[in-house]
Amino acid sequence: MNPDRELVVQLKEGSLEALGLIYDRHRQLVYRTALAITGDNEAASDLLQDVFLRLFRFAKNIDPLRPLEPWLYRMTTNLAYDWVKRRKRLPRPLEDLAEWLVGPGKNRPDEMIEKYAEWHELQQAIAALPFAQRVVIVLYYLNDLSLQEVADILDIPIGTAKSRLHYGRLALRRSLDLHADLLPDLNYEST
Repeated sequence: MNPDRELVVQLKEGSLEALGLIYDRHRQLVYRTALAITGDNEAASDLLQDVFLRLFRFAKNIDPLRPLEPWLYRMTTNLAYDWVKRRKRLPRPLEDLAEWLVGPGKNRPDEMIEKYAEWHELQQAIAALPFAQRVVIVLYYLNDLSLQEVADILDIPIGTAKSRLHYGRLALRRSLDLHADLLPDLNYEST
């Protein structure tokens, strides 16, 4: 069952309260996705607002029977792509990604400091990926989506998603060369 169904129905009727509840429920996934793609806190905050403004604006086009998260991911990645394209530059290192990947309370501060250099290197490697590969890596690993979900969100064939994931992994492995242990959750075998 779609947990957002009733809220989407209310949103379609113009309910700002429903928008607020949806915002509270999904703001973290939108912000984190935008931050991981853009590497810019301010841009991620702006994109967060833009995504939910567009959700309200285009609510009449959203099917309440379908899950809302794929729409939010698609809108976030599209807006992030536009942001990156307008900048025509490599994004800043993803300074907050390390805390996000590790998560609050998972490591002590002294452990975080020890791993900062490693995380910083990982952040730079992700930020240096071509946009198409970066988005797939972010959605697949950082948002824990399946390849089918990634393909559906990006409106690409699953084979293209697999290819982008494969080449993104290879690029990360090359850029991190001897530090492959930084990515304990990455399986470099084909998916």
